[in-house]
Amino acid sequence: MKIAPTGVRLHIGLFGRRNVGKSSLLNALAGQDVSIVSDVPGTTTDVVGKPMELKPIGPVLFLDTAGLDDVGTLGGKRVQRSLQALDRTDIALVLTDGQVTEFETELLAELSRRKIPRIIVFTKSDLAPPAESALTAVRFAAETAVVTSTVTGEGMGAVREALVRHAPAEFFDNQGILADLVGPGDVVILVVPIDLEAPKGRLILPQVQVLREVLDCDARAVVVKERELGDTLGILTRKPRLVVTDSQAILKVSADVPPDVPLTGFSVLFARWKGDLESLVRGTLTIETLRPGDKVLVAEACSHHPIGEDIGRIKIPRWLTQYVGGDLRFTHVQGHDFSEDLAEYKLVIMCGACMQNRREVLTRIMRAKEQGVPVANYGLVIAYSLGVLDRMLSPFPGMQDLVRRERRR
Repeated sequence: MKIAPTGVRLHIGLFGRRNVGKSSLLNALAGQDVSIVSDVPGTTTDVVGKPMELKPIGPVLFLDTAGLDDVGTLGGKRVQRSLQALDRTDIALVLTDGQVTEFETELLAELSRRKIPRIIVFTKSDLAPPAESALTAVRFAAETAVVTSTVTGEGMGAVREALVRHAPAEFFDNQGILADLVGPGDVVILVVPIDLEAPKGRLILPQVQVLREVLDCDARAVVVKERELGDTLGILTRKPRLVVTDSQAILKVSADVPPDVPLTGFSVLFARWKGDLESLVRGTLTIETLRPGDKVLVAEACSHHPIGEDIGRIKIPRWLTQYVGGDLRFTHVQGHDFSEDLAEYKLVIMCGACMQNRREVLTRIMRAKEQGVPVANYGLVIAYSLGVLDRMLSPFPGMQDLVRRERRR
């Protein structure tokens, strides 16, 4: 893994009307032409992501969006894509060429509702400075207002400083995937099956990220396939502090690992790191209420071509159907697509979200909660349907207690 994955980068969204200078600002901040710039309104037709390093924040991803005032059928779809980018935006740059219209006002209100830090950027100051009335209009709607010109360079440093100042504290305070579970000298076994959908010659991203963090914790990582786990446990001279397994090998691994050794899955760790583990555990427990004919939404961040025994399209539907005792109706979405109206679903199942940032995962959980729809994730659903949920939550006693309380109820 040579570059920081998209999911760990701070996502900075650029929003505004057509031709206010979003792409020009992005090019100026990036120091290179990453977006096409033209005087013709509507040049940007989809969300363009530009990864870069922004000191002292570190890895960030800029999201250049289409104009919010685009028109026509196709323009409406572009606007929808732009607004969809709000789901994964950690900080918003709201650009305007000096006017504050209904588009800026409504966007600022939505950003405020979502509690997304917002920075107003007045562009094209080389042509005309923003009116005092415009500055007054946004004074209480945004954390910071900056006057800029990509022609003269005015305000570029101020934009960078504002981004650093308003980066969410959790971006810096995030304790990592398992840094609170292991320490220096501990032995951590990572069980890594090699399936057909793993990238050729590489491990999948969650496995790489967990392995890196084990090393960052000065712990000892032992990586094995599921068939070698039993022998490996037998030759170790000290008990592992933790075993982490791919969800698809849960049954075999849980049978091989001694009960006094904490066991969990990569997907469970990511449920805690990227989302809200308690909400996802509660959602998983509602599997008990599923009945044949119920609709289930499966949302996967990857846009890979499913082959063989795909976990989201084949295995989870099979295991849940067997558990419920009848056919369920599954709908699948990929990438950043996610249904606005979830009322028809009895359960939403998200993947481990290694390709998504925390903001997008939490947004999906919040949207499901607002509509009264339970939400779970791959690892937790697999563990529950195979009868080993309590075992997979063994590193988290509070979650085990939650499961026991809910079952008693």
